[in-house]
Amino acid sequence: MGNILREHGIEPAPDREKKTTWKTFLRAHWEVLGAADFTTVEVWTRSGLVTYYVLVAMKLFTRRIEIAGLTPNPDTEWVQQVGRNLTDIDNGFLIDTRYLLLDRDKTFMPFAGVLKSAGMEIVLFPPRSPNLNAYIERCMRTMKSECLNKMTFFGEKSLRRALIEFAEHYHHERNHQGIENNIIDFKPRTMSEDDSVRCRERLGGMLRYYYRDAA
Repeated sequence: MGNILREHGIEPAPDREKKTTWKTFLRAHWEVLGAADFTTVEVWTRSGLVTYYVLVAMKLFTRRIEIAGLTPNPDTEWVQQVGRNLTDIDNGFLIDTRYLLLDRDKTFMPFAGVLKSAGMEIVLFPPRSPNLNAYIERCMRTMKSECLNKMTFFGEKSLRRALIEFAEHYHHERNHQGIENNIIDFKPRTMSEDDSVRCRERLGGMLRYYYRDAA
């Protein structure tokens, strides 16, 4: 019975209180926690419909994200290079991250190896437990429902443009309930005597942001 519980990520009853709960772990390491996940997008190319893999990284404390890369072939060489980019000592997005949350997708194994060599500790989830990576899972759902699922992409360039625009909207224009309905990186508008509500559109109106100029 104990072995069955362990296979599903649950310790037998006598050992459960000896281990840190997931909630306590998150609270203790909140400012140095990161997460990464893949999503897929169908793209029309000259060769027909091709599935592209998009890798996104997140800093949980700030909710900031990085579109780490996109490719139709996430092979070992590609994921290792993405890992090196994210941990680059000069401008790597995850350079200050101590723990990275990952699921058990085999594609992540070479990626995890690069991050471990950079001094990061990889936290793998038990099988079939997406709720443990809820923050980035929610971000991916937002990306797909508000942007990717509403568009048809012709070539990698159009997908890359949409991802860049979504990231800008996500950081600078979209309110997030998880951080008290604030904007991740709010940029005050220039002063104006006109206090009417304005609208900024991205991707042909797919993403919209309503605001008043600063008084």
